[in-house]
Amino acid sequence: MPLPDARIRARTPDDLPALAEVLAAQRPYSGYPQRWPLPFPAEDFIRRDGEDAAWVADLDAEVVGHVSVCGVGTGMEADLWTAGTGRGAEELAAVSVLFVAHTARGRGVGSALLATAVEAIRATGRTPVLDVVQETTAAVELYRRTGWQVVGEGRPWWLPADHLPVLFMALPDDRG
Repeated sequence: MPLPDARIRARTPDDLPALAEVLAAQRPYSGYPQRWPLPFPAEDFIRRDGEDAAWVADLDAEVVGHVSVCGVGTGMEADLWTAGTGRGAEELAAVSVLFVAHTARGRGVGSALLATAVEAIRATGRTPVLDVVQETTAAVELYRRTGWQVVGEGRPWWLPADHLPVLFMALPDDRG
């Protein structure tokens, strides 16, 4: 749930330059994204083809975070999520591109963005899934603390060879 001074709202095209700056500034603290510098504009990393929706967090009148929701598509990731959840790809939606400015960490912004994405996924009747690099321990702990479960591990093409496999997680339906 958002903090009283944090506002979660739909992302607009005008947000992309500020989000690219936030992504770059938080990278030394979080290690996200794994490949840096990116081989393409950061705005193209943030805005994904096939997005269902995307949100930003505003705190003290500044953009400080982002999350989006995407379909799972096909490939290794979809195979791991479908095998791990027992659901078809069309029954899943991925939380994607979740990041928070290092200056806003610890203020509930990441949790509020995550909750917004999960609520949107649940509203469509799908199961939330995501992937996370194991070395990003703060992110892994956030997901585990909020009920996410590991359903598989894999090595996407972008993962450096010296990293542990990526965790593929799902959030079980808590509606009974």
